[in-house]
Amino acid sequence: MSEFRGMGQASATGQAGADRLSRVARMSKAGVALVAAGVIAAACSSTPKAKPSAHPSTGPVTITMSADGIIGGKNASEATWLTKDVIPAFEKMEAAKGRKVTVNFQGTGVSGTDFATQLALDLKSGGGPDVFDLDGPYYGEFVEAGYLKPLSKVVGPSYASWSGWAQIPKSVQSITEFRGVRYGIPTGTDARVLYYNKKLFAEAGLPTKWQPKSWADIISAAQTIKAKDPGVTPLQIDAGTEMAEATTLQGFLPMLAGTGTLIYSSSTNKWQGNTPQVRQVLDFYHQIYSTGLANPTLQIGAHARSHTFELFSQGKIAIYSESIYLYDSVIAPTPTALFPMADRDSTIGYALIPAEKPGTGIRGQSFVSMSGGGGQTINPYTKHPRTAWAFLTFMNSKAELLKEEGIKSFLSARRDVNAVALKGHPQLTFVATKVLPLTAYRPSLAIYPQVSLQIQAMVQSVAEGTATPAAAAKQFSSAVAGLVGPTHVVNS
Repeated sequence: MSEFRGMGQASATGQAGADRLSRVARMSKAGVALVAAGVIAAACSSTPKAKPSAHPSTGPVTITMSADGIIGGKNASEATWLTKDVIPAFEKMEAAKGRKVTVNFQGTGVSGTDFATQLALDLKSGGGPDVFDLDGPYYGEFVEAGYLKPLSKVVGPSYASWSGWAQIPKSVQSITEFRGVRYGIPTGTDARVLYYNKKLFAEAGLPTKWQPKSWADIISAAQTIKAKDPGVTPLQIDAGTEMAEATTLQGFLPMLAGTGTLIYSSSTNKWQGNTPQVRQVLDFYHQIYSTGLANPTLQIGAHARSHTFELFSQGKIAIYSESIYLYDSVIAPTPTALFPMADRDSTIGYALIPAEKPGTGIRGQSFVSMSGGGGQTINPYTKHPRTAWAFLTFMNSKAELLKEEGIKSFLSARRDVNAVALKGHPQLTFVATKVLPLTAYRPSLAIYPQVSLQIQAMVQSVAEGTATPAAAAKQFSSAVAGLVGPTHVVNS
């Protein structure tokens, strides 16, 4: 499992924390920049030389499974689960059917980008492991390079009859899809919600069971808090390049989804530029930052994100748009948390992110979210596609995933796994049942990180007051056109 398994975060909680977050939110600022460097470019992209095998597996079979984890090192929990539980159980099951199957585990402890680059190099030459982990942002890049093929072609039509698909929400299935086509099985994910301080809400006369139904409701609550206690920053929605990908994923993209659109349309191959929806989000940023409901100086200093985390844990920020990482690791009541809150469960509430107005979000939704995540897929050049698919589905079965949950807790892509594993964890249950069915994902395109950098600069200019929403949107559109070409940018 690579460090991009679940996106948008940088953990400082040590090895135990890193293992726990390996299937949820852990994409760092550096990680985004590394993706931008171009994994496929690093692998010298060209049409792969080898052709996939369509022959069925017969006789003794050996396949390999590759993950960015190693026992005693990076992502040790996954490596232990694969080698001690999954592989022996699968080999035993196949032996009971009269088949001699051997699964060799290839674990590494390198950076996520190095892991993906090596995969690209192997696949380019027609080699590589039969089954492997692959983080969400790479699927589109690998597909466009010809390094991945649809499951329908690698496995055949029978792939669609796997019972596990019914347990994975359609929204989550998109992690391993590209332009509506399935290339793998999603494994873990995360989501964005609004966190709020119940004590500050109670002091301001606001309900401690809070669920805003529009952006206006968020602003109203922030105004009430500001009037009650000027020493508290009412609202934290990340804005600026120092916050890096958190600005894009925690703030801008969920708000944009609340206007009814995503930053990129795979059906038209076009990006949002100077559109009414982009300007609408920027108007929201302008309103909250120009009126003191959010603090622009908190967005630009060194270690800005950690500083705002600390302020939230101290009750100095009232509402924070963030991922499950904040609740489950940063302010967890444990010694390994970054800023532990002993009273987290009683003090911190969480709510869905509302659309601009009810029913105006993507798919006509009244609430929205954005998520990161990864999956596992099959080498299109495998000599044993049936065995590889059997192993992949076995590995992602309810029984096997619950064994992994016994080692560490994570937000599974499967409803039935979450229903069992998340008992006693109300916040993750809330995310699994209420948020994942309505979430969306970033485009898995190599150019996305560069677009994200332009989003960050655009939002920062509005938050700091150096550009109007209209001017910032115009500049953003021009910058994106320079990246993808003007015919691939929507303006209106």
